[in-house]
Amino acid sequence: MERELTTHAAPHAPAGMAAELAAAIAGEIGAGLMPPGTHLPAQLLADRFGVSRFPVNQALRLLAEQGVVRAEPRRGFFVAEKGRRTAEALAGQGGRDPLSRIYFAMAEDRVAGRLPDSVSEAALRERYGVSKGQLAQLLDRIAAEGWAERRPGYGWRFSSVLTTPDALEQTYRLRLAIEPAALLEPGYRLSPEIAAQCRAVEEHMLAGGIETASADALYERGVRYHEAIVGASGNPFMLDTLRRVNRIRRLLVYRSLTDRQRFYRQAREHLAILDLLEAGRNAEAAEALRAHLGAVVTSLRSMRGLLEAPGGSPPIGGGATPLGSRSLQSRSR
Repeated sequence: MERELTTHAAPHAPAGMAAELAAAIAGEIGAGLMPPGTHLPAQLLADRFGVSRFPVNQALRLLAEQGVVRAEPRRGFFVAEKGRRTAEALAGQGGRDPLSRIYFAMAEDRVAGRLPDSVSEAALRERYGVSKGQLAQLLDRIAAEGWAERRPGYGWRFSSVLTTPDALEQTYRLRLAIEPAALLEPGYRLSPEIAAQCRAVEEHMLAGGIETASADALYERGVRYHEAIVGASGNPFMLDTLRRVNRIRRLLVYRSLTDRQRFYRQAREHLAILDLLEAGRNAEAAEALRAHLGAVVTSLRSMRGLLEAPGGSPPIGGGATPLGSRSLQSRSR
């Protein structure tokens, strides 16, 4: 049965998946998360979206044809000089990635307890009104992000680790132990190119991007910033730990993004930390980063009611609305 599902989806998957990936990548470029000149390694994107490099390369070629990215022989793809403007124009013509609304509905349903720990693919298709191919794309992304995994048979098991405010706070305490220490590693070096890219993203956010970016774009912006400054430590164990945490904490973080005002302060703090790092004042930067993460923990505690809300929270994902209302408990056993 599973083999048959793959066979049916294969003839239509490449083109459809490439278009979905192109829309997702263009959305992040349009949101200012990838400034002009940013390198777009196919393997990194494939790992992030839970797919092979083949559809990623197809998507990048589509974006190159549209002028969003440029291809350089033997070097790969880079965001074009006018890539953000072009991506914004394309988003205005074609609208948002059509599967994003369903993805965020699934995320909200999971946090709200409307999705059980184990569920069948048939139940998910019925609830969200998607095809086998569309569901496969959604589940591939979810599996790559670490909040679900295939179980023996024909269903999926969702992680229960990060659906509570206590678990989210624990991840921040881990980050408080790792990230400031990374800035003090011997041989720390933040390249001027990476620093400039991080700065461009934060300045774009302060210039209005915070109000217009989708929830996943806002989340990825924070992830990229923190992974960039930790990655400059040259310590792969610190970076790998942070990446693992980032893969599994996004569901509750999506809910917290309904309050966007705090991101103005966070963006200014990101820029101040960059200033210190570029000046070689790493000890001060580490203390500023510790205070920055501590302030996030405090703000999350003040939103505990929102994070714990079983079903009455505002839609997450910049307009996504949960689809379907029938219980999956009986159909998922």
